[in-house]
Amino acid sequence: MKKLGYLFTAAIVLASCGEGSTPSTVQELVAQGDMEALMAKKADISEQQRLLTDDLRILDSVITSRYGNERLPLITTITANVANFDHFLELQGDVKTKQNVLVYPEMQGNLQKVYVTEGQKVVKGQLLASIDDGGMGSQVDQLITQAELAKTTYERQMRLWEQKIGSEIQYLQAKTQYEASQNAVKQAESQLGKSVIRAPFSGIVDDVIKDQGTVVSPGPGSEVFRIVNLDNMYIEVDVPENYLDGIQKGKEAIVYFPVLGDTVNSVIRQTGNFIKPGNRSFTVEISVPNKEGVIKPNLTAKVRLNDYSNPEAILVPQNIISENAEGQQYVYVAISSDKENEAMVNRRIITTGKTQGKMVEVLSGIENGDYLVKEGARIVKEGQRVKIINDQPNE
Repeated sequence: MKKLGYLFTAAIVLASCGEGSTPSTVQELVAQGDMEALMAKKADISEQQRLLTDDLRILDSVITSRYGNERLPLITTITANVANFDHFLELQGDVKTKQNVLVYPEMQGNLQKVYVTEGQKVVKGQLLASIDDGGMGSQVDQLITQAELAKTTYERQMRLWEQKIGSEIQYLQAKTQYEASQNAVKQAESQLGKSVIRAPFSGIVDDVIKDQGTVVSPGPGSEVFRIVNLDNMYIEVDVPENYLDGIQKGKEAIVYFPVLGDTVNSVIRQTGNFIKPGNRSFTVEISVPNKEGVIKPNLTAKVRLNDYSNPEAILVPQNIISENAEGQQYVYVAISSDKENEAMVNRRIITTGKTQGKMVEVLSGIENGDYLVKEGARIVKEGQRVKIINDQPNE
């Protein structure tokens, strides 16, 4: 009740200050020059000041009794916990395929027929186009007929020779004629085979370069098709030589395509065995699954390669780490005291490892379960008592 009386008196004083003790009222009293009125006003203001001072002292006493010594620095803490840590090296590369070729004709002639269109899927050996053979097909048919006759003659002479009928020279001549006719047919069929264009591997016809009816011939400038295999895609990146031990075949790789807004999980399928002298790097290939067929050659990709893993790492936020004049890094650990929510801070010199984003791996200096000073880490000192204001202490 006494406390409420003080507060009520203070409220009346404040109200009176707002209504009758404005600077203009004091100035009016001064202008009037009434000494008794001036002395009375001074006494009134002094009493108001005393009452306010008493009220402030009461409030300070209540706050101190409830919340302890208000001069203790306020901090928050986080708990150092052991967790799995995977570090990734970030690089950029382009999508490639080893099956992206231009298909050329093997003989000169008129492009008689084109059997495929752009975007069509083809299998290895599939007929893509045919070239006018200039009557070579008829010549092959004649050679086949002649070879059949030579075969019949040879078989007859062989039976006679086995029965000791006829001369050996007749048998040998028939055999030689038969073998020569067979070779002639094979050569003619091989030449005739050049009049058709077939798919060298399974893939997609990316471009039909020459139109039907165009005269084509072997050599540069006469390519007819471009065929691409979108199943066997990969990304090639150059990795600095100091990551040689960490980047290995079979390790995890995360590929992000900015244009597609898509991420693909993959693995390192091959690492180069040669260090390029120009940029001191080695080549790494990452396979790229392309089930939907939306990934194209030369597409830009951002690649994250797993170069380091620690299943029992302690990670701390980078912003709680400080550095002393000797270049040593340190953090503050809060050691609980007998009083609730109070602790003493202890500075710990730490050794750091890899950094990933805003988190840093701590190799030594702190242990699992330590309470690390988070908010307030820049204002506390070694051995200082502090108050922990976590919503849940030790969190």
